[in-house]
Amino acid sequence: MIEVRQAGLLTSVQDLGRDGFGPLGVSRSGAADPVALRLGNGLLGNPPGAAALEMTLLGGTFLFHADAAITLSGADFGATLDAVPLAPLTERAVRAGQSLRVGATRQGARCYLCVRGGIDVPLFLASASTHLLSGTGGFEGRALRAGDRLKCHAAGTARPPRRLDPRLAPLLAPRRTLRVTWGLQRDWFSAGAQREFLAHPYRATEECDRMGLRLAGAVLTPLAPRELLTEGVPLGAVQVPPSGQPILLFVEQQTTGGYPKMANVIAADLPSIGQLRPRDEIRFELVEPDAALAAIREQELLLESDQLFVPAPASDSGH
Repeated sequence: MIEVRQAGLLTSVQDLGRDGFGPLGVSRSGAADPVALRLGNGLLGNPPGAAALEMTLLGGTFLFHADAAITLSGADFGATLDAVPLAPLTERAVRAGQSLRVGATRQGARCYLCVRGGIDVPLFLASASTHLLSGTGGFEGRALRAGDRLKCHAAGTARPPRRLDPRLAPLLAPRRTLRVTWGLQRDWFSAGAQREFLAHPYRATEECDRMGLRLAGAVLTPLAPRELLTEGVPLGAVQVPPSGQPILLFVEQQTTGGYPKMANVIAADLPSIGQLRPRDEIRFELVEPDAALAAIREQELLLESDQLFVPAPASDSGH
């Protein structure tokens, strides 16, 4: 049992989401940075999609009522266990009665608290992820608050503590240049507008959440006023509303929309969106579909590699 003493800015239960329900109007949801979630679970010997706590910008304080093994992944939030610093991406044993305090982000936007065995909540459409917009899934369909008590699944067999191989860590680090392929309506925009989109940086505004990120930068104006019939929109689509300032659709995006789509972020770079904070700058880089497929294959091979983790020093693991 984990008791939430302080919930932070936005803390929710997330796994790898619920793919396949877009035709029913249900977006994927799940971890905003699925690579970070998979790394945290992998260190503990959990299945890749075991449910964990996702914290945004500001973490919380958690009291453990039973012994556990945990790791923190994603952005560094300066966590401490009973006031002792807790290194990211390193397994740590926790004793009953100890408190974990997760502070404010030092870099990136989201941090994941993974527990051996995973968080135990009822499944909704085969997933434990919280869909905040619709109030479904996760823990009562909402963000956590002080006083909540979370159950954990029975832990699997303990293994020697490990950490992410520091030589491989840069290959999985979040990117600030997001690779894209062209969207269905890019020909609505002039060749000059397309060049502007790729040539100049965009800044994430304060209007950023799990549904999407509004960007500020070069204004993208269509060649002529046109209306688009509502059609399906994918995760990572770069929509252009009448303001000309792009919107980057994210894990709780609407599944249909009527704005033209200039581009789409490739699958391998979607996790990087989850670590963008307001005022962060990004750029877009055009790649061919074959390169996009090669990038996600390379990422998957690395995440599934037996060489991804190495033994952790005893001083780091707390064992």
